[in-house]
Amino acid sequence: MDESSLDTLQSGSEDDICKILAEFAAKNAQTFSFPTLDKSTKQKMVDSCLLRLQQKASSRCYASCLETLRILSREKSGLEMLACESSLKILLKHSGIETYASEQGENITVQGGNNKVIIEAQKSLCNIIYNSPVAQRICTKNGCIEGIVQRLKTYKDPDLDADVKYFDMKILFLLTALCAEIRPVLRFELHGFTYLIEVLDLCLKEEDIPKSTLSDRDADLSCEVLKVLFNLTVAVDKNSLDEEEEAHFMRLVSVLHDLLLIETATKDKKEEVESHTVNLLTNMPRDCYEELLTPLTEGAVSAMDNKEVEYDGKNMEAIVVLLEFLNNRLDTPQKNKKESLTPILHCLCETCRANRCIRKFCRSKVLPPLRSEVKRLPEEGHTLRNKLCKLLTNPIQEVKELVADFLFVMCKENVNRMVKYTGYGNAAGLLASRGLMCGGKPTTAQDYSSDSEDSDTEEYGWLRDQCPDSRVNPVTGRWEQDKPNPLEGMSEEQKEYEAMELVNMMDKLCKTGIIQPSMIGPDGKPHPIEHVFELAENAPAPPAAPPGGDEDELDSD
Repeated sequence: MDESSLDTLQSGSEDDICKILAEFAAKNAQTFSFPTLDKSTKQKMVDSCLLRLQQKASSRCYASCLETLRILSREKSGLEMLACESSLKILLKHSGIETYASEQGENITVQGGNNKVIIEAQKSLCNIIYNSPVAQRICTKNGCIEGIVQRLKTYKDPDLDADVKYFDMKILFLLTALCAEIRPVLRFELHGFTYLIEVLDLCLKEEDIPKSTLSDRDADLSCEVLKVLFNLTVAVDKNSLDEEEEAHFMRLVSVLHDLLLIETATKDKKEEVESHTVNLLTNMPRDCYEELLTPLTEGAVSAMDNKEVEYDGKNMEAIVVLLEFLNNRLDTPQKNKKESLTPILHCLCETCRANRCIRKFCRSKVLPPLRSEVKRLPEEGHTLRNKLCKLLTNPIQEVKELVADFLFVMCKENVNRMVKYTGYGNAAGLLASRGLMCGGKPTTAQDYSSDSEDSDTEEYGWLRDQCPDSRVNPVTGRWEQDKPNPLEGMSEEQKEYEAMELVNMMDKLCKTGIIQPSMIGPDGKPHPIEHVFELAENAPAPPAAPPGGDEDELDSD
């Protein structure tokens, strides 16, 4: 911007100023860095815009000045001229939230105005808060949070623009994400937790009548509210909630249940709403997951009539949505598998641990009774079980551990049952980390009922009874024909020679660091050994192989 334009900004007419700023905005609509704009020029532009915003002017002029500040605030360099109390106060005023001093102290007023002006001011605040730690600290004390909460109370007003609500939540999300100290203030002192739940309820209903479809605008607002609620609950001590807090969480999970079931205008919005709902569910106390289930009423027609959603007298539609969400994430190629899969896996682990009915339903869908598929490797195929078993050897540690934990919980933390469905090789990582290589139950396992019925499928039982020359290989988890003994026909000298060759090869691999031989210690975990000969010395008796067909397919608990 040349000197002539800068002079016009400082002393020109409204029309001239708007013209210059409109040209700047059009030219830099997608610009996020201004290397050709020196600090002095930028300072003059900011000062001119702020000066105009403090004077009486038209909404068109205000909007142009704020649009310019929004574009300039994208760059961190030189942001200190905007990240100060006076500048932020001006932006708050034009956002419709004004703080003023009175005899009673500081008061907040929420005012209407031109929507474009309000939204441009909000966008500028978002950029400044995101890019400046100084602005973050100021906005926790300058009435910004209090003003947004005050406006939250007016969200039922049909005249309040949807974008104003959306950017209110954007600001609230940034501040709660970047300034942890304001989370308890917003949650307890300002009762923000309650008001935010009411906003979600408002998005789901219209004049107390449930909506059948969530509009794109309501979906976007819901996602921002869910993100704020996640920040408010991420560090909550779930074991020390009082009755009132527990009631709030119960109500929130009930609203999340409705969000999982509601339709959206587009498929992408549905996936986005479900993703943020899943993230928030991971923060909920375990007792609240019961709210994801609803009683099955007679004559009710399920919205998902093509699926079996009834289980134990409960409507399991929300759980079906969670399992479908997991299945979709497994099928969709993702650059970041950890970010894509860990929230839904963690959510399902928590819900299955917390609620017996959810666990049994998930098991019926993920680990149904084995039939002809037992002839394939557990990781081969397109079922949920196959896809999850394939991830048991995934190089991403968090994904591998959560998948194993989810399957283990559905198996009631029973080692034999886990091995039956996944194969010992796939389950080895989980068993080693929990000291269960020799079987048994983890010391921290929760109580599961022990009553079960022998309910192997007919096909599974027939294979066991009619094929004595074949069995389930506990390592692979697949039904295999017995293989001929490779030592058959060898003399004792040949057997000894082959054994020594094997020892020498293992020793060589050990010395080169390719493998690390281990033995299972008293704690059930593998421990490194000095030499492969130690494997033959004081070796514990091998554990009995888990039976292939004696484990129960369905629980009666």
